[in-house]
Formats: sequence, C-alpha cells, structure tokens
Amino acid sequence: MAKGAIDTIVVDGLALANQLRDEMKAEIDTLVAAGHRPPQLTVVLVGDDPASLSYIKGKQRACARIGADSAEHLLPASTSEKELLDLLDRLNRDDGVDGILVQLPLPKPISPEAVAEAIDPAKDADALHPLNFGRLLLGNAQLISCTPLGVMAVLEHHGVSLAGADAVVIGRSNIVGKPVSILLQQQNATVTMCHSRTRNLPEICRRADVIVAAAGSPRMVKADWIKPGAAVMDVGVTEVDGKLVGDVDFEAALGIAGIITPSRRGIGPMTITMLLRNTLAAYRSRKGL
Repeated sequence: MAKGAIDTIVVDGLALANQLRDEMKAEIDTLVAAGHRPPQLTVVLVGDDPASLSYIKGKQRACARIGADSAEHLLPASTSEKELLDLLDRLNRDDGVDGILVQLPLPKPISPEAVAEAIDPAKDADALHPLNFGRLLLGNAQLISCTPLGVMAVLEHHGVSLAGADAVVIGRSNIVGKPVSILLQQQNATVTMCHSRTRNLPEICRRADVIVAAAGSPRMVKADWIKPGAAVMDVGVTEVDGKLVGDVDFEAALGIAGIITPSRRGIGPMTITMLLRNTLAAYRSRKGL
C-alpha cells in the first residue's frame, strides 16, 4: 500500500508482459493459420550456472505461451571460443532459426564482444551486434536491446509523458544504460547519463521527471533523491541476504515516486517479453511477412 502524499503506482510488469504476450500469440496464430511456420528462438548457454539455466527455462515457457518454437544448446564450461563461434556460424546459416541469444555471462576465456559480432544481425534477438547498436543510434533499429525496450514499454503503457521531460539514467552499460538513454532521447526527453564518477548525483536525480536506475548497486537511490511524482524504473537486481534488491530503496520511495517498478514482477518479465518481440520481428523481416 502506498503511503504519504502520493499514491504511488507499483508497476505489475508480469501483467503487462502477459498482455503483450497474448497479443503476440494472436499474431503468430494468424501467421500459422495462413500456412507459415512459427518463429523460432535458439538459446546458447556455456557452463551450468543455475541462474542462467533458470532464465533459459523461463524463456522456453515464454516461447511456448505465444506459440513460438524454441531450442537450446547447453555447452560445457570448457567450450572454447572457436567452438562457440563455429556453433553460431551454423545457427546463422540455419534458415529455421530466426532469433539467436547467447546467455551471459560467458566463461572468462570467451570474449562477449567477439560473440556479439559473430551473430547474424538479422537474428540478433538480444540486439547486441554493433550493427544493431549503430542502427539504434541512427533511429532506424528493428531489433533493440530487450531491457531498455521493456522500460520504454512500461513508460508508454502508464502514459508517462517523455517529450520535454528531464530523464536521468544511472549506469552506462551497453546492455541497458546506453541504449535506454538513446530511446529516451528519441522520445524527446532531455537525458543526463550518470555513473560511478558523476558528481552531485543526488542533486541531479532530484530534478528528474524519470529515473532509470541500472547501476547494479543495491538501494543506491534514496527516497530523498526522488522528485515527488517522478517515474522510477528500477532495472538493478542484486541478491542481498537471500533477497532480491533493486537499485532503488523501494519501500522508502513509496509515497514519493509517481510510478515505480519493483524488483520482482517489474522490468524482468518485460525483458523476456521484448526478447520474444525481437524474435518475432526478426522472423517477419527475414520471411518478408
């Protein structure tokens, strides 16, 4: 229950994700009824990290829900970079594969940059290929990083006005911070990129109509950093004492933020949904549908 002067909207990211997945299912059902095969997502995991295995199972369930096909390649941690790149080359040439995702993190001997560049940009479900990143910068990307796309979908769904808004992005990663800052600019927000060396971060945040916290620093954003009524998108997830904690002090922010995403059922379900969206978009583009 929200407290204080503002009745904070706590985003139900799972409900929104399910709504969008139902829409994609209807779209795929129509394509299949017209004689087309379903889109297909292939996920590659190197090693046996339990969290990564859990994520993959979630992605498989999500594909099944919308009527898409999925496959996985579970490789041992001893897999060499060349072996992984050879697999990606085979998947690139397989016309039955529409989307490719290599689960991060990778074992240290393998270069994530080399892996990202090895994926066919037309099948790049996570949109990490430099070509897709460049298209995002130019404003004509078809495939966009999943978590930033999920953030934007939440803001749009809740009617957050971005034109002319002051937006602060905390964190400058290639996966979240940089792409979400570009997407916000494309919606005519004025964006300030912040990071570990930003001076006067609390004061900068207090001016923001929108805060996207993606630094991976638990409860870094305090209640008194938040402008009353601001939209707070908490992307950070860190395990603290066996509990998932975001980058924002969630409980303290209730009653101050106008809208906020929780650590559970927040941006996470939207990220997987945008992975499905990218796979469907890649399928349509590749098949001319």
